[in-house]
Amino acid sequence: MTTATAPAKGGVWKQSRTFDPAVRLLFLNQLTINLGFYMLMPYLAAHLADGLGMAAWAVGLVLGARNLSQQGMFLVGGALADRFGFKPLIVAGCALRTAGFGALAFAQSLPMLIAASLATGLAGALFNPAVRACLAAEAGEERRVEAFALFHVYYQAGILLGPLVGVALTGVSFRLTCAVAAVLFAGLTLVQLRHLPVRVSEAPRERRGQFRTVLAHRTFWLFSLAMTGSYVLSFQVYLALPLAAGGTGATTALFVVSALVALAGQLRITAWCRRRLSRERCLVLGLALMGGAFLVPAVLGRGLVGLLLCAAVLSVANAVLYPYEMDTVVALSRGRWVATHYGLYNTVCGIGITLGNLGTGVLLDVTGWSAAPWLVLCAVGLVCAAAMALLARGGRLAEGAPAG
Repeated sequence: MTTATAPAKGGVWKQSRTFDPAVRLLFLNQLTINLGFYMLMPYLAAHLADGLGMAAWAVGLVLGARNLSQQGMFLVGGALADRFGFKPLIVAGCALRTAGFGALAFAQSLPMLIAASLATGLAGALFNPAVRACLAAEAGEERRVEAFALFHVYYQAGILLGPLVGVALTGVSFRLTCAVAAVLFAGLTLVQLRHLPVRVSEAPRERRGQFRTVLAHRTFWLFSLAMTGSYVLSFQVYLALPLAAGGTGATTALFVVSALVALAGQLRITAWCRRRLSRERCLVLGLALMGGAFLVPAVLGRGLVGLLLCAAVLSVANAVLYPYEMDTVVALSRGRWVATHYGLYNTVCGIGITLGNLGTGVLLDVTGWSAAPWLVLCAVGLVCAAAMALLARGGRLAEGAPAG
């Protein structure tokens, strides 16, 4: 059983107010980041293809540039945050995304579009590890799990609201969508510049050994690889489930159900887990639930009810996992180079998503919509849950356990 302090009771707003202003600002930060990102990015491909008349390969190149820039630079962004402090990287990332989204409003040539896309991706690599490391530090060890649970609620709220705002703005013009998104990030940059406290990494002051310490942490690598499976499975809400559902309405329903389950259930699920389970058991349970979610379409087929149920179970599994995976990253780092650990974790999981999506696509092409793809995805979750259980059994995930 976990011995963590019981979380504060009440709704999202009431619990948020029990944290210091810096933590509340980080909640607002993530809500705004996702609101601005998801009001624009889902409609970028259509703008490039239909509005600018670009070929499919060029559209893919522009979108891929953003993903490559972000995933490839996470480790660098985390390392910079540990060296220079969290606030400068958060502010710089938001300012850079302001510029990137502003450029997308006017860019028409392929080089300019790629440059703007690279800027938006690099921005995410700068602020993403820094935000999480800063949240862990400001919340403190006793309230890290609760803080990350609330953080996930704001994260999901941004994902839910962003496309709704974006579709209304894009109906007027895509340039207006870019402008509003840029203004949101500009405002967020100024607010954080003024109100976010300076928080320097608690890592040792010496500069040598930063990457060596992180990259040589074998237990952290094993944990990251096991958790990569959860990201591969979660991403099927964007890949396998929409392909199986077919049609914009069914796809929208998948996203809405997934977000609403997270918004309504996250705090309750986290509170239940804290009362009954250790952190390690929550990780195992979440991974097993993710695998189990794909038994539903394996049994029920491609019917919308089964797909919606699968998406709902995936969302519940994410609610179980997210606060504890973020907490475990901090625990395994033992307070040294926390942002760098987050950066490496994001990089490993990002590579895993790419490979997992490729494998899922090949599997769907080979087997079609039989039960086989769903059973393979189920097996991925169960294998990762078993791997996590083995790590936990050896005590290697415990706070302060030596790096192995």
